Amino acid sequence: MSWNPALEPACPEAGSLDAIETLIVPRARDIGGFEVRRALPAPRRQMVGPFIFFDQMGPAEFLTGQGIDVRPHPHIGLGTVTYLFSGEFRHRDSLGTDQMIYPGEVNWMVAGRGVTHSERTSAETRAGPSRLFGIQTWVALPESHEDMAPAFEHHGAGALPLLEAEGKRVRLILGTGWGARAPVSTPSEIVYADATLAPGAALPLPTEHEDRGVHVLDGEIAIAGERFAAGRMLVFRPGDAITLRAGPEGARVIVLGGATLPGPRFIWWNFVASSRERIEAARQAWASGDFTHGPFRLPPGDETEHIPLPEPRRG
Repeated sequence: MSWNPALEPACPEAGSLDAIETLIVPRARDIGGFEVRRALPAPRRQMVGPFIFFDQMGPAEFLTGQGIDVRPHPHIGLGTVTYLFSGEFRHRDSLGTDQMIYPGEVNWMVAGRGVTHSERTSAETRAGPSRLFGIQTWVALPESHEDMAPAFEHHGAGALPLLEAEGKRVRLILGTGWGARAPVSTPSEIVYADATLAPGAALPLPTEHEDRGVHVLDGEIAIAGERFAAGRMLVFRPGDAITLRAGPEGARVIVLGGATLPGPRFIWWNFVASSRERIEAARQAWASGDFTHGPFRLPPGDETEHIPLPEPRRG
């Protein structure tokens, strides 16, 4: 989920290929009966464009009465992007937002100087068996936006550009690509899209973005003679013309990228910042537990519990 259960995310090994700058094999992590596969950050690749955190959630099956309960937790210096393929959950945040999200829609929450939110399966869905499958990412903010007021946007599936031609079906979630622009407000140039390809269909990647990557969700793709199965993230060299071609069973991929930020970002627990001082200030603020006078508030209607600040690892 958009809560990071690790202080500093454990990352898989990465390797280089001739036609691809970096190949990342996400590592599976159990965060309490729910599996995620984390691709970013990786040892040799912290970000793809401004994307600094990338989790594939599930697919997970829940029995009657079960679901997700991610208690209120804080963020700074990033935007969280939630996009589902199946299932639903309820987002509540310290801005007063109370929003359900369903497949094909997008929740975009910009933390700026600080926000708190929770994510829980609804009572209606818990009344029977359910599934959950989706992607959650964090987008690091430019320094000019790190102190901005937090904000939230929700856009239904019908508001996101849907491009269909020659065996390709591409929903643009954020940013620009293939001559279209998504309605979500972003502080930097970005591309984020969900693409389904029929067997043998070819998809050229947008050329206007400096940094580009692809996460293979399902099926198999071929690039420059190399084949890649589901569960791989590929990051490409800037400026190269890249075309993906689906394998004999077709493929589904997430395309991500955008402008490279000037300099790396520090990441600790749920905080992202251009300086260690910002991280430390947020850490102390959450540890204080002052949700009345401090910089963090708890989501209205979900104020009885929260995720405590984790203890730093020792040794």
